[in-house]
Amino acid sequence: MARGPVSSELSRALRGDRDRLPALRDAAGELSRRLAAGNEPGAVLTDDDLQLCLHLLYELHYAGFDDVDPAAEWSPELLGVRAVLEGPFEDALRAEAARVRLPAPTASAVADGLGALTADDDGPSLSAFLARAATAGQFREFVVHRSVYQLKEADPHTWALPRLTGRAKAALAEIQIDEYGGGRPDRVHAALYARAMRALGLDDTYGAHVDRVPAITLATVNAMSLFGLHRRLRGAVVGHLAAFEMTSTVPNRRYGAGLRRLGFGADATWFFDEHVEADAVHEQIAAHDMCGSLVEDEPALLADVFLGAATALHLERRFAEHVLTAWSSGRSSLRTRGAAVGSVA
Repeated sequence: MARGPVSSELSRALRGDRDRLPALRDAAGELSRRLAAGNEPGAVLTDDDLQLCLHLLYELHYAGFDDVDPAAEWSPELLGVRAVLEGPFEDALRAEAARVRLPAPTASAVADGLGALTADDDGPSLSAFLARAATAGQFREFVVHRSVYQLKEADPHTWALPRLTGRAKAALAEIQIDEYGGGRPDRVHAALYARAMRALGLDDTYGAHVDRVPAITLATVNAMSLFGLHRRLRGAVVGHLAAFEMTSTVPNRRYGAGLRRLGFGADATWFFDEHVEADAVHEQIAAHDMCGSLVEDEPALLADVFLGAATALHLERRFAEHVLTAWSSGRSSLRTRGAAVGSVA
């Protein structure tokens, strides 16, 4: 699975080779310095070595790995390496968000500002292509990309719950209970996505496709984990979720239409159809009741709310550009299949 010197050292360290920790720290520091000194801040988003390392380190807080000691989750050395790698990543995300004009710190102004931000997004429409023209093979590629997040859908944003209070906490909980199926295991959105994968003939094992997706796909998920795992970035994680919900209904309607066009049935489309209805309801809750209320209660978080929203839109745009460019050139948007499932090797 390694994609460079840092992820190679990290793989060894995760398996318990503590003698590799000094080399890992040095390699991480060198990579971080090189990216920070570069002329293109966005290069960090497509750096396979850094994005894979962040994915592996964040994953210790989710399902972990078969061959890694669970205690590694709180290893001070590994947390230190993660912090070094997070530096240029967060800087790149903040550089993009700095272009966003901030509204007044009131619930209505925040909701209007988020609405304007999402409405002004002019990225290429991957969903439109999938609806009208994608082949079954291309649709499967898209589903593989999304599986890195969708098989743990909602979990990164749920980290924010203990960090919020009052109206914002209640609004986030209202959204998340739907994401987790309203108490019905068969309707948990991650389970619905796994069902869609099986209907498309894909392996739905958690983590099965990480080695096949490029850095930009990992970056879309790593940003959620970065925001969710840091209390100081609680504004960003709810802003990210709001943008996610506010831009979900139309694309999911198109995904369902594309699958039906290709002859797939309800098992494949249920996940996408569910989001058309659910996210239409979530949109106002997320923008006004969650983000707007949070900013009214904590005005200092206004900029970070829009950092999260701008990040969601920017990374989605970069992801769509990658996929569509590959397909228009007659290439796969995925990497060559590599390591076995359930291993950090």
